Amino acid sequence: MTNTVTTLPDAGAFVHPALFYRTLEEYVSGVGGFVRAALTADEPTFVAVPGAQLDALREWLGPQADGVDFADMTVLGRNPGRILAALQGFADRHPGRPARIVGEPIWASRSRAETLEATRHEALINTAFAGRAATILCPYDVTALPESVVADARRTHPTLIEDGRAEASPGYADPAVVCADCDEPLPEPVHALTHPYAAGQLAQLRQHAHDWLSGTSLDRARRGDLVLAISEATANSAAHGGGAGILRLWTTEQGAAVAEIRDNGHLRNPLAGRRRPALSSGNGGRGLWMIHQLCDLVEIRATDTGLTLRLHLAP
Repeated sequence: MTNTVTTLPDAGAFVHPALFYRTLEEYVSGVGGFVRAALTADEPTFVAVPGAQLDALREWLGPQADGVDFADMTVLGRNPGRILAALQGFADRHPGRPARIVGEPIWASRSRAETLEATRHEALINTAFAGRAATILCPYDVTALPESVVADARRTHPTLIEDGRAEASPGYADPAVVCADCDEPLPEPVHALTHPYAAGQLAQLRQHAHDWLSGTSLDRARRGDLVLAISEATANSAAHGGGAGILRLWTTEQGAAVAEIRDNGHLRNPLAGRRRPALSSGNGGRGLWMIHQLCDLVEIRATDTGLTLRLHLAP
């Protein structure tokens, strides 16, 4: 790879390139070169990529790997909605220093729903980090991913790196436009248990959810996580969504439990729930942030007529 890949931007600039790779050698050379340049510049460095790539990078970096914060993206980013909080948290822990981050949120085995939310995440990075001194490099396996995913990478990254060359992306789009395109209609379940609710019925609703979950394949801890997520979502709904809503519950063919909350509310801030709220904050998206931490996937659809949250937990 040429030094166009490993050269770091000027301090104070936010840079968000996509690195298109075809082989593992190309991957470790491009990502490893970026990481090595960051370490040479004594910049705080965080790498969140799937486990196999993580192992290859550690081996390529050798002893230098000790200077890097690593995370397995298949764990950290199982729910794409919680990745941004981790990236911002890392940058926040190093105030006054440019953060250098590698994030690979999309891989070939991602479901369509997960890929859409990961694409939304990629678009929102540009909003969340605007004006910050940071670089977030995002690798994409162009041989394994569908062309539609690669095309979206061109829309969510202002800069593209391919064959050792960095160029401005002619397809880059406004994050709001990309997020709107991610709002594909949610598929309807074949069978769902439906519970309308109002503000004074939340304890009863939680009990309904608890009883229903006892018949699913989730273990006790996972059932508790989903009950808590439902509790947070319906409490927000009662407070900010018109005082009433509808809870639907069902399971998928793979055994995942799904809870959907619909109300007349609105989501005015697309970054809500994607940053860990300060302890001193009165609300500040605390409920939605907690939901993202508890669930394996959170799908949000905000329209002029209401808000839908679809929460997924796998066994």
